[in-house]
Amino acid sequence: IGYQITEGLLYHKLTNRSEAKKLALELLHLVGIPDPETRLQQYPHQLSGGQRQRVLIATALITHPRLLIADEPTTALDLITQAQLLTLLCQMKERFQMSLLLISHDFHVIAKTCENVLVMYAGKIVEQGPIQTILTQPKHPYTRMLLASVPRLNAPRIPILPAIPGSPPNLLSRVEGCAFKERCPHAAIKCNEEPPGPIACWRIP
Repeated sequence: IGYQITEGLLYHKLTNRSEAKKLALELLHLVGIPDPETRLQQYPHQLSGGQRQRVLIATALITHPRLLIADEPTTALDLITQAQLLTLLCQMKERFQMSLLLISHDFHVIAKTCENVLVMYAGKIVEQGPIQTILTQPKHPYTRMLLASVPRLNAPRIPILPAIPGSPPNLLSRVEGCAFKERCPHAAIKCNEEPPGPIACWRIP
């Protein structure tokens, strides 16, 4: 993993090999990898899933980026490791004074980590705003249906969680009108004829 972590620095000729190794060791220690000297000589399959995620964070941070894009960083991790990783990402964001763009389908992860949210459907932004506004006052039908399908501990127990019917449209074909119209319980004739424009939904006041 030492080669993988330092590759960005060496490729862009930002430093020499010995200095790159020193930075890699510092970052492995910073992201919570024990015995970084030994780990630097190991292969990914010799590390646990959580450790591999931390190595990826170290790899992304070694060139001191202004923006870190984390695409589903908690996939396949247990809840404890997931929580540790999200805390680490937030700590690194503050320490390196960078922006964090988190891509996730998990609203629990988004609620814990994000300040502002963009909700996308069929490749387009349908709603955006501060996290608390999106969670408590969602406007777009897709956002509302997504949130309704998330289990809540403080809600009455129901036998089956509501699901969004149908499937997303085939984006290889031209989509007439609103892309969500076939799955939306509030779809009207206008939704079939015209795209909703910048407001993302004709039903949003």
